[in-house]
Amino acid sequence: MANTLLTTDKILRESLRVLHAKLNFIGRVNRSYDSSFANKGAQIGDTLRIRLPAQYEVTDGAVLTAQDTVEKNTSLAITSRKHVGAKFTDEELQMDIDSFSELHLEPAMSVLAAKAESDMINSVYKQVYNQVNNVASDMTYKLIGNGRKLLVDNLVPQDNTVTACLNTSDNLDLNDALKGLFNPQSTIGANFREGGIGRTSGYSFFENTHMPRHTTGTDDGTGDYLTDSATAQTGASLTIDTGAGTMTAGDVFTVAGVNRVHPETKVDTGNLQQFVVTTAIGASATTITFTPEIIATGPYQNVSNGAANNQALTKVGGNAAAHDVSLGFHRDAFAFATADLPVPGGMDMAGRKVMDGISMRFVRGFDIVNSRFVSRFDITYGFNAIRPELAHRWANN
Repeated sequence: MANTLLTTDKILRESLRVLHAKLNFIGRVNRSYDSSFANKGAQIGDTLRIRLPAQYEVTDGAVLTAQDTVEKNTSLAITSRKHVGAKFTDEELQMDIDSFSELHLEPAMSVLAAKAESDMINSVYKQVYNQVNNVASDMTYKLIGNGRKLLVDNLVPQDNTVTACLNTSDNLDLNDALKGLFNPQSTIGANFREGGIGRTSGYSFFENTHMPRHTTGTDDGTGDYLTDSATAQTGASLTIDTGAGTMTAGDVFTVAGVNRVHPETKVDTGNLQQFVVTTAIGASATTITFTPEIIATGPYQNVSNGAANNQALTKVGGNAAAHDVSLGFHRDAFAFATADLPVPGGMDMAGRKVMDGISMRFVRGFDIVNSRFVSRFDITYGFNAIRPELAHRWANN
């Protein structure tokens, strides 16, 4: 029987299958926004506004109290483009798809997946403000429960899309603490996604080598910085007295007297609200910016009151301490979207395919200068933490 050349469609289909198998973080986040960028030739910088769920207040009695619907939104921008260049011959295109995949597609998709996952994780973790602090100590089963409590307190939907992506140290420590207790299930087995190790405490657990190591600022965490305003401050920044140390983007802190409230009843929980620094500050800083913004009234109220004068900012974590980060999150905490790249004409091979919300383009053309065929696999994408309240960090080791 004559050999049959692999087609563009077969190459793309197998490439996307391999890519998906290696995306155990991106594969667990919301990818439903891809269609908004499809078929319009989206470019770097194109942005989609995403509406967030509206919130309302409850009033007592029979008399109607009308209230405006206040819509909030966030954005998802196409910010990155990655590609892998490859050279393979017509003879290699005559291989069966399994052999071709092992020789070319597995290594190409592995590095493409690694770059996309690393890009996203190292960006979005700095937008997550709920943190289980255990710096300089090992991961334990109780800490898993502490993380789950943060999600439940923030009304995370009770479904099977809650994931724990652990760095390799946390994965080792947790497996040692729970020897023999993980029972892999077919729907999340390692044969479908790399790093899948089991499900417990409401999480599907995965090990991921791209989880970051965060180094905190030099502020010693004892309240060197104080709020500086005659009136209670709200919003996404605070005026502060000059402190003695620095805080880096991604540092978590609390403000004395500013407690978290129940998201629906607005009852003071008695626990300090955590915030995360969005822009690094130096020792001479008089303003600090952060998320979430302080909202003391109305349907989006998230704290008991604004920040009064001379209240201490206390950093969560050590002084200039480097610690590992793992993430627990619901699917809707983060979003990842790809855009359809145009398919050029006049090529030897060219095509584009979408699988489970990820669009990839494959092109092979002739290099007239060097007299050879060259190929490339391209994806263009964007991501954001669209609902960071549905996620938390573990800070260990």
